[in-house]
Amino acid sequence: MSAIGERIGAICGYERRLAGTDAERRLTNALAAELEAAGMRVAVEPSWVHPQWALAHMLHCLLAIAGSIVAAGAPVVGFALVLTAATSAYLDLSGRAHLLRRLLFRRASQNLLARGPGADADADRVIVCANVDAPRTGAVYNPAPMRLLDAAARRLGVVAAPTRIWFWSIALLLLPIGARMAGLEASWLDYVQLVPTLILVGASFALGEIALSPAAPGANANASGVAAALETIRLLGADPPRGLAVELLLIGGGETTMEGMGAFLRAHRRDLDRARVRFVSFESVGRGAPRYALSGGLAVSLPLDPGLAAACEAAGGDENAAGPIRDARITAAIVARAHRFRAIAITCREPGHALPVGHHTPGDRPETVDGAAVRAAAALAAGAIRLLGRDREPAGAPEAAKPLGRAAGGPGPAASAGRPQGPPPA
Repeated sequence: MSAIGERIGAICGYERRLAGTDAERRLTNALAAELEAAGMRVAVEPSWVHPQWALAHMLHCLLAIAGSIVAAGAPVVGFALVLTAATSAYLDLSGRAHLLRRLLFRRASQNLLARGPGADADADRVIVCANVDAPRTGAVYNPAPMRLLDAAARRLGVVAAPTRIWFWSIALLLLPIGARMAGLEASWLDYVQLVPTLILVGASFALGEIALSPAAPGANANASGVAAALETIRLLGADPPRGLAVELLLIGGGETTMEGMGAFLRAHRRDLDRARVRFVSFESVGRGAPRYALSGGLAVSLPLDPGLAAACEAAGGDENAAGPIRDARITAAIVARAHRFRAIAITCREPGHALPVGHHTPGDRPETVDGAAVRAAAALAAGAIRLLGRDREPAGAPEAAKPLGRAAGGPGPAASAGRPQGPPPA
C-alpha cells in the first residue's frame, strides 16, 4: 500500500468521527502532535458546531409545509412561515448564518492551524484546508438515487444536488401563496402549490432518515482531502514559493455545512486581510481526474475566485489533466468566498457523475481510494500556489527562500503513542 493509502487508512481508523465527536477530536490532536514533531507551529482552536444538519433542514421543510397548509385559510401567515423557512435555509446552506439550526444542540469541535517555522509574517498567505470529520450515510445516497441525479445532470445540463430540489421547492411555494395574498382565487393555484409541498414531504422523510443514519467511513469524503492537504504542504516545503506564507488548516465540523470553517473565519476576522489571504480547499479527491471548481454551493451557485482558477488552469497541464467543474456542494472555499475571501476548491470526479461515486455511503472505504488521484490533486494545488508566488516575485529576487517545515518537507512521524497514525505523506 502506498503512503497515501496508509495515511487514509489511518484517518479512517478513527471510526464514527462525526462532527463534534471524541473521535474527531482525537484525530485532530494526533495530527497536531505529528505536525509539531515535524517542526511546524501548531494551534488547535476550539469551536462550537451544530452537527445535526439533516435535522435542521428537516425543520426547514416542515416549516414550509406548515406554511403551505396554513396559506389556504390565512395566506399572510402562510407566506410568513414559508419566507422564514426559505431565508433560514438559504443562509444555512450558503454558510453565512444559522437561524433554525440554533434551536438544536451544539457540540465542541476544533480547528487546527499549522505554520512553518520560517514563514514570513509580512508575506501574503495561502491557507490550504480540508475537513477531518466524516459524513453521515443515508438512503438518498444509494446508487439508484444517484443514477437518477447523474442522468438529470447530463440531460438538463445543470448543476444538480439533492439539496437544491427541496430548497427550490420552498422558494417556489412563495409564488402561489403570494398570488393568494394578492387576492387571486383560482383552482389551478392548488395544483401549483401541491407539487412543491409533496416534494417537501418526501424530503422531510429523507432528511429524517439521514439524521438517524450512522457515519460513513469517509475515505474519499474527506480523508482523501486531508491527505492531499498534507501532501501539498510537503511538496511546497521541498520547494517553497517566494513571497507567500503557506499554512495548513484542518477543519472540524466540516460536515455541518462547513460550520467549523465559519467559526475559524469569525475567530480570525481581525488578522485575515482579504487582500492578502487566499484559501485552497480539498474535497473528495480520492477518485477520478483533478478538477478545480469555478463555482459551488448547496442552494445557489457562488462563483469562486477567477485568479485562482486561472492559476489552476495554468498548473494543470497534461500531467494532471486538470479541468474546471461547476460543483453543487459546499466546501471550505465556498464559505470563505461567502465571507468575501479569494478561494478555490479542488476535487476529483469520475466522468458522467454529478457527485463522487460512493458519496456518503458505507462503501466509501480506504481500499476504494486511488492514491494517484490524491497526489495529482495535491500537485495541482502546489503548482497553482507556486504560480501565485511567481506572480508576486520582484525582478531580481534571490533564489534562496525560507522553507516551510523541515528540510525534508511536511509532517513527520507521529509523536503520540496509542493512537492510529499514518506515515508521512508520500
